[in-house]
Amino acid sequence: MPIYVDESGSLSAGAMIMAGVEIEEAGAAALLERFRAVTGLHGELKGSRIALIERAFFFELFERFGGKARVCTVRIEDQQPGPRPEDFDVYVALLTQLVDDWLPDAGDCAQVIIDAGRYDAMVLEGVRQDIARLLASCGTARMADSRRTPGVQIADVVANSFYNIAIQSRRAGGIHTIVEPFQGSGLIRASRLRHLPEPRQKHPALQGNAGRRVRPYSGKT
Repeated sequence: MPIYVDESGSLSAGAMIMAGVEIEEAGAAALLERFRAVTGLHGELKGSRIALIERAFFFELFERFGGKARVCTVRIEDQQPGPRPEDFDVYVALLTQLVDDWLPDAGDCAQVIIDAGRYDAMVLEGVRQDIARLLASCGTARMADSRRTPGVQIADVVANSFYNIAIQSRRAGGIHTIVEPFQGSGLIRASRLRHLPEPRQKHPALQGNAGRRVRPYSGKT
């Protein structure tokens, strides 16, 4: 069973969330097709762009098409006073904990598919190799373009939902009402990051905006 992974937020934005979604590739495609047919969505499904009623419909489809999710969260309140760790280090820590916690349930041949949109490909290749080392000999880890990968788009909506809850946005109450039954049933399992990385001098490759991947504007929303 593939595990699709995407993140939302940053420490400077109040919280960072890593979400992993376990769903068959065909189920992910069918979910996205049905969501588009009902809502009229064109282009990429993004959690930041859907209304509350559409989000509720999304999670009903998520259950219908056999999805399961794990979420790993860190909030700015979890940080000790002083310098803030780099977002990249927090990203790696969240991703590592998410995959490591999933391995006992994922079997020996987990397929981890990670959104390739946040950092430059060369930076992410090192992350992919680290995740691959966590997996058994028949497991795989690869990066994927979310625009062409329904499972990653689904993970984006899950991550964005828990980001809104973590920062207590104006939509947090409604989103919490939507996801609470799925957490209660075990369909979605959430945890906090257990070990926040220590602050360090930023790697030269990540100075300023270096390392962040900027997608060309397509004119679509």
